[in-house]
Amino acid sequence: MMKWVSMKSEGKMLFKSNLKLVALAGLVLSVLSLFTHFLLAKHTYNNGIISEYHSSVTIISWMPKFKKSDLSINNHPSYRRLWAPVRRLESLHPHANRSGDYAAPEMESTGFIFVKIRGGFHEIRNAISDVVAVSRLLNATLVIPEIQSTTSSKGISTQFKSFPYLYNEDQFIAALAKDVKIVKTLPKNLKGARRKKEIPSFKVPHGASPYFYLHHVLPMLTKHSVVELLVSSGGCLQSILPPHLVEHQKLRCRVAFHALWFREEVQNLAIKILNRIRASGQPFIAYDPGMTRDALAYYGCAELFQDVHTELIMHRRAWMIKRGILKGNLSSDSAEQYRNGLCPLMPEEIGILLRAYGYSSDTIIYISGGEVFGGLKKLIPLHAMFENVVDRTSLSSPLEWDKVYGREANLVDQYSIPPPSANVGMRSQAWKNSGPRPRPLPPPPARPKMYNVEGWWGWVAESDDEPESTIMELRTNAHRLLWEAIDYMVCIEADVFITGFDRDGKGNPNLASLVAGHRLYRSPASRTYGLDRKEIVKLFEEIRDSLYQPNRTWITSLRKQLRRSLTDGLLEESKISKPRSFLAFPVPECSCIADDSTKRSVNTSSPMPKFENPVFSGLVDQCPSWMKGPSSSQSREETEEENDKDDSASSGLFFWLSNGNQEGDIGDVSNKEEALVEDQEELEGGER
Repeated sequence: MMKWVSMKSEGKMLFKSNLKLVALAGLVLSVLSLFTHFLLAKHTYNNGIISEYHSSVTIISWMPKFKKSDLSINNHPSYRRLWAPVRRLESLHPHANRSGDYAAPEMESTGFIFVKIRGGFHEIRNAISDVVAVSRLLNATLVIPEIQSTTSSKGISTQFKSFPYLYNEDQFIAALAKDVKIVKTLPKNLKGARRKKEIPSFKVPHGASPYFYLHHVLPMLTKHSVVELLVSSGGCLQSILPPHLVEHQKLRCRVAFHALWFREEVQNLAIKILNRIRASGQPFIAYDPGMTRDALAYYGCAELFQDVHTELIMHRRAWMIKRGILKGNLSSDSAEQYRNGLCPLMPEEIGILLRAYGYSSDTIIYISGGEVFGGLKKLIPLHAMFENVVDRTSLSSPLEWDKVYGREANLVDQYSIPPPSANVGMRSQAWKNSGPRPRPLPPPPARPKMYNVEGWWGWVAESDDEPESTIMELRTNAHRLLWEAIDYMVCIEADVFITGFDRDGKGNPNLASLVAGHRLYRSPASRTYGLDRKEIVKLFEEIRDSLYQPNRTWITSLRKQLRRSLTDGLLEESKISKPRSFLAFPVPECSCIADDSTKRSVNTSSPMPKFENPVFSGLVDQCPSWMKGPSSSQSREETEEENDKDDSASSGLFFWLSNGNQEGDIGDVSNKEEALVEDQEELEGGER
């Protein structure tokens, strides 16, 4: 008995000893693991932004499906067809330099121009380039413009004020030192006169002519030494200027494309987002839906939506008519507007276009724009077609955005429920005092309708008037400028850019048009689809009942249409855009052609086809000798010939099968005979 007890106690001691050894080993391993993580973190931090991103946040988990089809090889025919530069525009180059007879600003200016700018991102950018050109025209000193949409907002960070909230003030002044005198503030004596409203003020109409400034503004400027310009509808100088003012057109380009840098915090975040997109090593598409409530209301596209969204659009349309922004009837035929190309293409339709052209399901698509009316529901079909749909929020953290926003004060929660009205209390008390007879319970008080997380109005069907903007909404409007600045930079750098709509809520070119113009100036050969919505809608009407099972003829027709949009589509669109915004199409004033001719007309056989239109009734200058690149070599000619050959392996469409299968990889569709489309006709001459 004693022996058995002794053995039992020895067993317990041995078990405890082994347990201690196991615990000690676990502790040692934990310390080693923690030490290893510290080393990796330090090594990752030293290696740069991309490594830091991958080690800390796994926002993107792209599958390398693109590499399976060898499309990542740059000389692959399908890769060139989908991503390569547009050949017809390769000889076009940016050239907004000052000419030899362009003089520096005179020492004695005629006075100071103080500008207040109201509007969204694209309106502010257009207006800034215009007021600089106006200052040059009047030989005036420009005071850094005041961006009212930020300074009038409450609750935004006091760290940034007005112009510096969005742009780099010092860079702006330094870059234009040889063009216009720019100061940060008015002299003290003129500041006081402005506060007392003793200086002349002009509410400048959209697209005012040089005559307006020379014969109305200049006399007052000379007399009072200062004038105030109020710009509320975007551009304040007519887009197409007389030929003798071509230097002012080039100045606009220098302002928009060289002087207007975003402030450092905005640029840094945009670069981080771009690095995170590029980390996969694959090219990407930037897509701007253009589906804003104001644009939909202005063009009468309410019936394309349902339920509350239709009512919201109609409310806004009535508001526009009441204030004279829109001239027309409250009701409109949305279907007719859609057929005429005056309504946005839905994200689902854009997805079908891209898949029909040959982009695979793992293509990276960056969603741009500050608002997609209808919410995320409208993007569900696009997500179903493309697995790598991202935006600025999925590629960044709240902490990074806090650095961009700056130190902001806490605001009262806009979702707080208001107290019940007095009538409700009186009815309840009367019910209690009405005696013990049987009676139904009183109806519950109406639940107050507030905003939901999407930001859609909850007052619809209760009131004919929209409520006043809350402090949070004013702050959000200011933040929207920063959101669109980030999107603008990413879209400029994208390998492909496509838009669903290019008009704003006043009928003017929107952010997408500015992106297209900037890309046309800086990298003309980059792939920017200028969609002819009217023709695209006709094609969709042909297969409306079978959108995901188009026939081979339809796919071929669609590809031809998209291919034409790379050149002819951009130029056709410029007929509408350029008279409203010079920055939407800065060609030919800010471009040149690198070839052997001294002057070359823009005609159908040259890189920029000519239209009998004042917009294009000029000559594109030959680029200076230092800008000329090497002549086309034989190897290049061979490459072009190879690109014209049939590449049936790269063509095809994913479209869902009737049994619900959603396989979308190129070459993985079960019925290959129907899905594959030859690229022979598409590659022959279309992009030459």
